[in-house]
Amino acid sequence: MTIHDPLISRQAAEKATRGMLAYQAGQSAEQGVERHYLERGGVILARRWRGKAGEIDLIMDDGYGLVFVEVKKSRSHARAAQAVSRRQMERLCLASQEFMDAQGYSALTNMRFDVALMDGQGHIDVIENAFGA
Repeated sequence: MTIHDPLISRQAAEKATRGMLAYQAGQSAEQGVERHYLERGGVILARRWRGKAGEIDLIMDDGYGLVFVEVKKSRSHARAAQAVSRRQMERLCLASQEFMDAQGYSALTNMRFDVALMDGQGHIDVIENAFGA
């Protein structure tokens, strides 16, 4: 016998809706960030590239080397920046190495990691070489 609980069904539906909205907001942010780099002469090498270590939102060639971009969207740039964890940085570094190996890039290839932040109004702030010492 199955008992139908409308509260659980409604909560599941609300969770699915929030998840879909977050996914769409993330895609919109990635598209905006992509335009930002293209307007500055960047060339897209990959979008949402997935390796064993994880996913890289955007991989560009800016004419000086590879740029691995993590895109974060939140109500404010400060909140978006807080969403980048050390574990996520480590996964991004490992995934970038996988990408370079898979594409035949040398370990001496110039590269950097940018974090692109989009706030609730669609303003983009790029932190270039965000993982640099």
